[in-house]
Amino acid sequence: MMASVFLSRVIGLFREMAIAFAGGAGGDVDAYQIAFVVPEILNHVAASGFLSITFIPIFSDYLADKNEEEGWRVFSLIMTCFGAILIFFIIAAVLFAPELVSAIAPGLKDPVIFSKAVRMTRIILPAQFFFFSGGLFMAVQFAKECFFIPALAPLLYNLGIIAGGMLLGPYIGMEAFSWGVLGGSFIGNFVLQYRGAKKCGMKYKLSFDFRHPAFKKYLFLTLPLMLGLTMTFSTEFFLKFFGSFMPGGSIAALNYGLRIMFILVGLFGQAVGMAAYPFMARLAAERKLEEMNRLLNDTLRGLSVVVPFSVLAMVLRHEIVLIIFQRGRFDAAATELTSGILVFLLAGTFAFAAQTVVVRGFYAMQNTLFPAVFGTMAVIISIPLFYYGMKIMGVNGIALALSLSAFLQVVILYALWNRRSRNIYSRDVYLFFVKICAISAVMGVLLEWFKRMFLDVFDVTSFSGCILMAAFLSALFSAVFVSAGYIFRIKEITDIAGRIAEKLKKTALF
Repeated sequence: MMASVFLSRVIGLFREMAIAFAGGAGGDVDAYQIAFVVPEILNHVAASGFLSITFIPIFSDYLADKNEEEGWRVFSLIMTCFGAILIFFIIAAVLFAPELVSAIAPGLKDPVIFSKAVRMTRIILPAQFFFFSGGLFMAVQFAKECFFIPALAPLLYNLGIIAGGMLLGPYIGMEAFSWGVLGGSFIGNFVLQYRGAKKCGMKYKLSFDFRHPAFKKYLFLTLPLMLGLTMTFSTEFFLKFFGSFMPGGSIAALNYGLRIMFILVGLFGQAVGMAAYPFMARLAAERKLEEMNRLLNDTLRGLSVVVPFSVLAMVLRHEIVLIIFQRGRFDAAATELTSGILVFLLAGTFAFAAQTVVVRGFYAMQNTLFPAVFGTMAVIISIPLFYYGMKIMGVNGIALALSLSAFLQVVILYALWNRRSRNIYSRDVYLFFVKICAISAVMGVLLEWFKRMFLDVFDVTSFSGCILMAAFLSALFSAVFVSAGYIFRIKEITDIAGRIAEKLKKTALF
């Protein structure tokens, strides 16, 4: 699964490169991004992304009690009831797509772009049923400790989008990528996962027994996640909603910058969060809250290492965007727009990464209600940040508001966790974060100074010049990063340096 996460991020980056090549940072890409909002709302309402958190514990209880037949009955019940509700909402959304697109992107006034957004919304909507059913199929496989086939789902999904865009793009433009979404979800999330679940002994039968106690338990655990507004969902929604009031191409540029930032979040936050969650769940089950708090604090301290890497990316913002995206219809103007936005998005990297860990502390305690209620309140409170950010700074203000909103949510959520769990070690986490931010700021000033000194040496308007500049500053960053770790005795940095040195030594000996 860790390899799948990494490969999915890599292929996802190639997906964004293909979209940038085909559409640049223009109105067609805006329409494509807007087309995801209504489907994402349905995905959120169906809680498709939370099935591993809510369904697996229920199903696993039946497996542990040697009552697998009843487990399959509950599986059939959830699949039938929620699947039927989802299909109803999909049909309704297809019929009322123009009204829904108008509501979620009220600033979109171009009738051509609007009609394209509506059409692509209707193409993408059926994919949500494949995500939901595929999520249940994967949850069954996880419960049976089968991970290989579920690990293929995000890879095939992204490959499907790329294939659709490249094969059909010359004929139907950006719409080709929306057909790729539908095809990739059908093959990777539905067909393949159905076969995987069948290999694990899946049994399905139509069932509408709403009074079943397991169904009530599933509904109790899932309802807060369905109704609550998560950080990830609100980020995607606000990006398109407020971006629709900006000049054409702004939503596309915001999305490109967000995907670059999410590479760091995925490599640090998602990977660490997935690795730490089983341990937190075990400690929570054993009521070892003190040990759980130590694990959570150590994990957050380790995640703080993403801050200096974010600063390096800020310094190399222009080079990163040019290397990844500048080709095809993505020109120098699009690079400047996206790189300007990227700085403000990278400021929130740690917050997005830390949120994936802190919220899992509540999930480990089987508490889905509190983070859902809190998350919804935090999202509502953050709306003025987006409004005034847009008014004062334009598209850069929207990016800054995303980062500030993420920090606001994770800091308050962590503070509330500390209060509820009596975490007496949290002060050390705050002090460490301030320390790593101060060191990172000094590193950033130093790297920016070196970059300006060597601008005449490396031609950063060319691909090769950007590669050389990125390599030079990355090497300098590595030296300063490791030196700072030993000078200030930062265990999280010296441990990384030691592990890398050990790996290089073994490789050399081999």
